[in-house]
Amino acid sequence: MSTTAHEVPQTLTVDGFRTRRSFGFGNLSKSTSIIIAVMLAAEGIIGVQLPLSLLVTVPLTLAVAGLAATRRHGMSALSYYVAKVSWARARRDGVTTFRRLLLPYPYALDLPGVGAASTLIKVGDPVSGTTVGIVHGRGNDLMSLTTLLAPGGSLMAPTSAVRGAVRTWGDVLAGMSTDEQIKGASVTIQITPGAGEALADDVRKRTDPGAPKLAKDTIRELVGTTPHATASVAAWMTVTVDPNATSTPPADLAEKVGETLRVVDGIDLSGTGTDVHRRATDVDVRRLVRSAYDPSVFHESEAKFADLSWGECGPVAADDAWDHFAHDAAISVSCVLQEMPRRAIPYSILLPLLSPGRFQRRITLSYRVLDPEHGEAVLEREISNAENRADATAQVKGRAKFSQKADYDRAQKAAAAAAQGAQVVDWTLTATITAPRPEDLPAARQELNRAVKATRGIQLRPAYGAQGPAFAAGLPVGYNPLIKG
Repeated sequence: MSTTAHEVPQTLTVDGFRTRRSFGFGNLSKSTSIIIAVMLAAEGIIGVQLPLSLLVTVPLTLAVAGLAATRRHGMSALSYYVAKVSWARARRDGVTTFRRLLLPYPYALDLPGVGAASTLIKVGDPVSGTTVGIVHGRGNDLMSLTTLLAPGGSLMAPTSAVRGAVRTWGDVLAGMSTDEQIKGASVTIQITPGAGEALADDVRKRTDPGAPKLAKDTIRELVGTTPHATASVAAWMTVTVDPNATSTPPADLAEKVGETLRVVDGIDLSGTGTDVHRRATDVDVRRLVRSAYDPSVFHESEAKFADLSWGECGPVAADDAWDHFAHDAAISVSCVLQEMPRRAIPYSILLPLLSPGRFQRRITLSYRVLDPEHGEAVLEREISNAENRADATAQVKGRAKFSQKADYDRAQKAAAAAAQGAQVVDWTLTATITAPRPEDLPAARQELNRAVKATRGIQLRPAYGAQGPAFAAGLPVGYNPLIKG
């Protein structure tokens, strides 16, 4: 039997992805079931005294229960419409609209949305001897440090090398789970089309005036076609640290910065299939943030970003709509993970999302590694919930659904893997695509949808009512959607 270049050896497939599901009545969650039961009990007590009130309260409660049990865009219809109403109120109050204003310090030129409480600190790294940019969250006192990566291709690598890289990445996550100061991490890959302009400048500087005419003509012709045929790939990893989660909390900001550098220096990415380029400087962070809001400046020289204040890295104006995010001279759409495939998937499943297209695209994997005790408790609770759902269905219909039996088996496999030393990780996927003009937005949506379909299994949905936060999740601004508080 012949093989193709797209086939992946069975040893390079992974599975075990599950969505947390609580146990409730029917399709209801545990908390929703309790709330509805309490409401019905209260209505029964009131109905003893006022029987006619049941004609209003019972249909209303049943309608709420029906909305909670119905799914819409991967969530309950009740949650969807509650979010819709909340967003409409926020829009009425002007909360979803941002305009850069000059206000007294420390609120002068803040970033919009979830980045408003952050500030960029320029510090010297005693290990490398260079400067490093650290984002400090003024609200939660967390520190976020970004490392620039140089990802290496693995599609043509030997099976043993890829398997070793996956295993090493698991070891990195295991190390994070035992460090109380590491609250979360995210890995982002940004694909920006039209990198030929930057290449042209570099080639022009390095061209030898005395080179043969044929060589110079050939290089000039190649450079002339690259803006339409290439894209630049930027990858970075942001680690969020709580410097106060130690037996001797830091006394001041300088000690907090030093504690953050110490914690992040303990993360060894060697052997994970990527190379560490360097710690991101304050200029690097400004470039990444500013070019996200205005992709046209991505290839500008460092001098363009060196003198920007932190607030100036954000947009001059931004509007957080229900299904898109408009910022400066661009408009973005962000989607979040709805469900992973229930089958085994190849390690290269994200490749279609990472392939270049017409528009700038960011793919972000956000992690929150649970400590071993917490992870074991979560898995045991998931097994109980899966078993209870199957038993409840069997009592009503005579047998459990095959999907419920399969989910119970997956929960048991996950618990067995954790018992053998595997780590339990909360994670999510965010994809953002940016169009330079509003009229290009439909084409950008179509490009992203096609890339998602090409993964053959991953389900994403638009981040309805949360386009701004989903946009910021892919930036080194200290925001991780899985970190509470």
